[in-house]
Amino acid sequence: MYMPDVILHKAETLEDAAQALINHSPRARFLAGGTDLLIDLKTGRVNYEHLVSINRIKSLHGLDESPGSLRIGALTTVTQLGVSSAVQERYAPLIDATRRMAAPQIRNVATVGGNIAAAVPCADLPPILTAMNATVVIWSSAGERILPLAEFFVGPRETVLGNGEVLTAAVVPKPPPGFGAAYARFGLRDGNTIAVAAVAAGLLLDARGIVQEARIVLGAVAPIPKMVEEAGARLMGQPADDDAFTAAGETARQAAEPISDVRGSADFRRELVGILTRRALITARDRAKETL
Repeated sequence: MYMPDVILHKAETLEDAAQALINHSPRARFLAGGTDLLIDLKTGRVNYEHLVSINRIKSLHGLDESPGSLRIGALTTVTQLGVSSAVQERYAPLIDATRRMAAPQIRNVATVGGNIAAAVPCADLPPILTAMNATVVIWSSAGERILPLAEFFVGPRETVLGNGEVLTAAVVPKPPPGFGAAYARFGLRDGNTIAVAAVAAGLLLDARGIVQEARIVLGAVAPIPKMVEEAGARLMGQPADDDAFTAAGETARQAAEPISDVRGSADFRRELVGILTRRALITARDRAKETL
């Protein structure tokens, strides 16, 4: 592998970044941590002539907790997300994804915004963020717009971002009493591995343990993080028990759209979805009960 010749632009502001991207479109791409992009350039998967570094834009860094939500700046690293006291104490399901993602050296550089905006089907953060009802903040010279993360993805490596738009943050609402979420994934080895299949689940229970809301999101087995609304609907109004979870797992299994590749066959991935759905739901239920 070799790194092709590129021109690097270092943006100091969002305005500078957006204008540089517009000026050199379509041969330009934003550069954050670069853990995916630089590999894609070296392997020839993509071919850009201009990279616009956004790392100097201070407003994109860090986490900001308000009484009702957690705002995660796009340039917050996966490591910073995982070690945050706010995440560990009030948004702990996110750690299910951060602790399993790649190797420590990668997590120290990879950014939350990059993991989302790259729109790679096997990315770990989008499923659990979607299960936790996250939204994304998108900036352009015309102003900001906010939309559910579930509506951000269009296809593999494709998003709703227009030319000159910047993903600036993900916002996770504070979980209410009775809410629990979890992320379960399967990889071919313990460290530095890409998910073969993954499932995130979010449950809201009442005091009797009856499901009031349910979100099941598949990762690595569809072109985009896939919300299986039918599986969630099967849980609504039902006791959060193993029978209900098995039925939801079967619905999720049938809804998966896996491919066959070197990491596993489509049939293998589909079976994993049923198992991982049940695991994620059990953990989400147990976490939800702890908050009642």
